[in-house]
Amino acid sequence: MARIVVTGGAGFLGSHLVDAIRARGDDVVVVDNLCTGSLDNIAQHDSDPGVEFVKRDVCDGIFLTGPVDAVLHLASPASPRDYLDLPIQTLKAGGLGTHNALGLARAKGAAFLIASTSEVYGDPQVHPQPETYWGHVNPVGPRGVYDEAKRFAEALTMAYRKVHGLNTQIIRIFNTYGPRMRLDDGRVLPAFLDAAECGLPLKVHGSGEQTRSFCYCEDTVRGILTVLEKADGNPVNVGAPGEMTILEFASLMKEVTGSDAPLEHVEAMVDDPQRREPDITRAKSLGWEPRVPLREGLERTLAWYRSYEGAGPGA
Repeated sequence: MARIVVTGGAGFLGSHLVDAIRARGDDVVVVDNLCTGSLDNIAQHDSDPGVEFVKRDVCDGIFLTGPVDAVLHLASPASPRDYLDLPIQTLKAGGLGTHNALGLARAKGAAFLIASTSEVYGDPQVHPQPETYWGHVNPVGPRGVYDEAKRFAEALTMAYRKVHGLNTQIIRIFNTYGPRMRLDDGRVLPAFLDAAECGLPLKVHGSGEQTRSFCYCEDTVRGILTVLEKADGNPVNVGAPGEMTILEFASLMKEVTGSDAPLEHVEAMVDDPQRREPDITRAKSLGWEPRVPLREGLERTLAWYRSYEGAGPGA
């Protein structure tokens, strides 16, 4: 039995990671300041002695007694609305927060994994995006606070690996979806789902010809654990190949929800990537690839929102 620290473990993806770690029998310490996370996401572990919750901002340091076998650093605002509203906190989470999480791993002799993002590629000029692509990021644009925070976090992680010999891994997560996403977090899937269920227009930024690919949270979590255990320290993309335009995605959301809500084109977002799809050759070499088809994942997500009291559309 291992003892694993998950920073940001009360967030959308972090809480699913906590579930998976407990399911395999390991203990978890969740460190979260609840800036964008919620205790509701980990309420299923309230009476579980194998899950410890520590309310703390990782930027203020992480102090834990006892052994730690791995530190999985997910703490950061991750949705566009959150990091645009919290630009300084986002940069601090990528800088100070990552430094403190790495320091904890070093002090405990633990493995370390940083949850980076496909946003390090910016508006890519290479498609699909392999890990060897350096990216096309505007450092002074509104999205730069998130993009550059993660790019710095990757550089800092590699420095700790080189200088201190720390066992580190970097995972670049592409668009992930599933239960527990906040409907107001600004990402396209919860926004479309909420609008479709309420019969409101699905707001499409710009032309809608920009592309994304979507990976179900269960698959992403499995990818995180695979990278932790099998990767060689170099970045690994985890996401679902099979890009589709936002217009195509809107049509699919309407089909899944049974909605006849109209589409409404609104102003394009600044520096919005026009194409986004992972090259997962490296992940496949580790034995990982997504399993859950998009329509099935959307149906699971919709069923959760319709059944979960207080989380449904319009809540």
